[in-house]
Amino acid sequence: MRPIDLNLIRTFVTLYESRSVTLAAHRLNVTQPSVSYSLSRLRELFNDPLFSRTRDGMEPTFLATQVYASFRHALTQIEHTISDNQHFDPRHSQRRFRLALTDLGETTLLPAILQRMQALAPHVELEVVPLEIEKINAWFDNKSVDAVVCSRDITAPSLGKKAIIEERYVCLLSKQHPRVQQTLDMETFTQEHHIVISPSSGHGLVEDILKAHDISRKVSVVVPHFSALPRILENSELLAILPQQIAQIFAREAALQICELPFDVPNVEVTLYWPRHADDSSAQEWFRQTLIEAIAPGHEKDGPSDTR
Repeated sequence: MRPIDLNLIRTFVTLYESRSVTLAAHRLNVTQPSVSYSLSRLRELFNDPLFSRTRDGMEPTFLATQVYASFRHALTQIEHTISDNQHFDPRHSQRRFRLALTDLGETTLLPAILQRMQALAPHVELEVVPLEIEKINAWFDNKSVDAVVCSRDITAPSLGKKAIIEERYVCLLSKQHPRVQQTLDMETFTQEHHIVISPSSGHGLVEDILKAHDISRKVSVVVPHFSALPRILENSELLAILPQQIAQIFAREAALQICELPFDVPNVEVTLYWPRHADDSSAQEWFRQTLIEAIAPGHEKDGPSDTR
């Protein structure tokens, strides 16, 4: 039997997980022709096409699906063995980390994260991925992201997590609102029209709270991002519920006022999530600790996973 080039196995796994020659080449830091050449060698080796092009990407064959799990496990073990015996030096590393954030996280947390990372690791790259809450487990499984920061409670045996900071929700609206000034009662809250953020952004917690309180409201607009709120609220009579930190930023940038909600809302935890299989990587440990130090200076050192 001919010796097998481990680079072919890495190409196969990356192509299987990305379903795209272009994305595979990006993740492997090689050219697309290199990926295509490796695929042709793999096809010859297995005497199987392995992948076929479709409108949705590279679709694996039955054989490719059968061998993927074994190759992924073997590759992960090799990576862990190497990382266990390597010391991560942030000052000289050119590694790229991928972090999933909501647009709220990009506005309130990313500046501090970048400042901290650039001070400690000037050559390290950070790629920010827009958070899609329903894809988190899949992203960690295929190593599409290294960490996620969000306020949703995500429970899975394969995830480590650590609460970093607490946030509270408030109501944001125009300073020129004709019926609301400084205070907001329950009757007004339920009678006024609202703009809400799509739950897929990772901020469906508000809807859970309202449902738990059996509170209904009139929703006029649903938007995918918080960034759309300031100008919409400033030029309308709509109300929006959002975390206090971003509400204060928006109120400084536009003619908006902050009101307390007319019902009790418990504080929410902003939590860092990561795949447990990365626990033994010195690079991943550094990345997690850097995120914690940037987001919550003075926070205790990264300890065991919070499994509440």
